[in-house]
Amino acid sequence: MPSSKFVITTKVPKTFRVEKVKGMFDVDKDEIIKEFDVNIPIESKKWNVGLIVGASGSGKTTIAKNLFKDYLLFSGFEWSKDSFLDDFQEDLSPTKIIESLSKVGFSSPPDWLKPFNVLSNGQKMRVELARIILESEKPFIYDEFTSLVDRQVAKIGSFAISKFLKKENKQMIAVTCHYDVEEWLEPDWVYNVDLQEFYWGLLRRPTIKVNIRKASSIEWKEYKQFHYLDANHNNAAHRYVAEINGQSVAWCSILHFPHPFIKNMKKVHRLVVKPDYQGIGLGAKFLDCIADLYKQQNNRFSIVTSQPAIVFSLIKNKRWFMVRKPSRVGKAGKSSSITGMTSKAFSSARLTTSFEYTGQLSEL
Repeated sequence: MPSSKFVITTKVPKTFRVEKVKGMFDVDKDEIIKEFDVNIPIESKKWNVGLIVGASGSGKTTIAKNLFKDYLLFSGFEWSKDSFLDDFQEDLSPTKIIESLSKVGFSSPPDWLKPFNVLSNGQKMRVELARIILESEKPFIYDEFTSLVDRQVAKIGSFAISKFLKKENKQMIAVTCHYDVEEWLEPDWVYNVDLQEFYWGLLRRPTIKVNIRKASSIEWKEYKQFHYLDANHNNAAHRYVAEINGQSVAWCSILHFPHPFIKNMKKVHRLVVKPDYQGIGLGAKFLDCIADLYKQQNNRFSIVTSQPAIVFSLIKNKRWFMVRKPSRVGKAGKSSSITGMTSKAFSSARLTTSFEYTGQLSEL
């Protein structure tokens, strides 16, 4: 089992400034010695996610490197100036890469086309983890986990990443000084360096309380930059937002869909989850709630989408029925009488899948 007693010795250089500071604080040392006695008994159980947490300077990285010498210590990838999609291994299909990005909570096709260096810190973290989870055959250590991202992004990202690691049956040890990610990461085991204490995962992700309300047309400006197709919005659509802790985080708008043979058909016009809240299933649960609202009013309810994360989710969701498998429909350039936009913004130039809601309300 991973356990070790070891000593780290650091030689103190003899420079003018060093000697001056030694004299100021009466620290007469030529070397600094730090002893470690660590026991992380993890071999008796199956695990996917481990967490080493402690204050800055407590020796977290040193412990990880010394106890898990056979693991890959992830120190970052080299990225080109092209889209980061082209930096993934050549034998990985675009579908597999896109699915992986969606699973770690990065579901924005326009942003997938960008070089790595222009992404936000939260997006960079998710792309790095999607890539290493796919490409590494060895368990890996991710040092400074979530250290460069906003704490809300860190929590949501941790939840999405943990789910993907367990799905892929990969092993990661996250090393961090941030204690707030533990309950969101839901690690199988934790080693607290400050307390020199090991324990199997005890905390579970907090319940996410979501409030759904009607939205005004002006609120669309918060979401239009994140929609994967067209930023235009039909003024006739019914509009809703989902809020977490009073903050607007997801948008769903609905149009009446005139059909020659079907009465009372409603159709999703726009569905957007802000990037920082992707990967936790919020969009799917939000969509279920809105669909159930219209179903209770004796409406039929459908969605046509090419967004991979939505397609993956609805295929597994027993409350939805796939009406049409991925295909291209419509004639290029033909204008829609519903929205006034060309069919290119709909489905003529891309694969789309059609689903209809048949189930019951799913609690958020």
